[in-house]
Amino acid sequence: MSQAAVAVERLEKTLGKNKVLRGISFQAQPGEIFGLLGPNGAGKTTTLRLVSTLLSPDGGMVEVLGFDTRKAPEEVRRRIGVVTADIGVYPRLSARENIAYFAQLSEVPSLDLKRRVDAVIDRLDIDSFANQRAESLSSGQKQKVAIARAIVHDPPVLMFDEPTSNLDVLASREVREFMVESKERGKCVIFSTHVMHDAERLCDRITILHEGQVVASGSTAEVRGGKPELEDAFLELVGANP
Repeated sequence: MSQAAVAVERLEKTLGKNKVLRGISFQAQPGEIFGLLGPNGAGKTTTLRLVSTLLSPDGGMVEVLGFDTRKAPEEVRRRIGVVTADIGVYPRLSARENIAYFAQLSEVPSLDLKRRVDAVIDRLDIDSFANQRAESLSSGQKQKVAIARAIVHDPPVLMFDEPTSNLDVLASREVREFMVESKERGKCVIFSTHVMHDAERLCDRITILHEGQVVASGSTAEVRGGKPELEDAFLELVGANP
């Protein structure tokens, strides 16, 4: 396998009696937003859990910057940051404490901890609520904290799993702008979504999953083909023509 930022090859996973992934393959590169698309139940979240070492594959291989998720899971975790729709910040900790705690989990050196935390608080404009308990924050503010804790160790690979599904229009736009900024800084950004409009605006390349298999892969324009919008191609590929 070549050293892409994330390389997935013939990946298989069964959960219970359900074969969720059936030999999928794709590569995501530095400096791009890579879309992992599909209807609910297609296997998107399971794929990201395998990439982030939360699950182990039954077959196939996942590498992050050349590190195998099974052979070197700690090296993989140092190189990734994950943001999900289920924000999950600790409610009784302040925004700053949430970020600092995850910085420590990510092995940010203690001498560098305050500088790193201050830097992401400033970058994401969290200063005004940094010392408030997370339980008092709005959904958009909590999502900023979730992004901050995912990037405080400056990982080269960022994964966003349905990050805007619980957010209002303004907060969703801020998340999208952050993904574009991360791409421009050379990060590999993997964006899992079933919102075709977001994917068409943001993604350089996409892979579409359906029932645990890859049904299309390529640049956004290539996958759209002759269709007026990506959504039209998507519906045809997953057998749900309008």
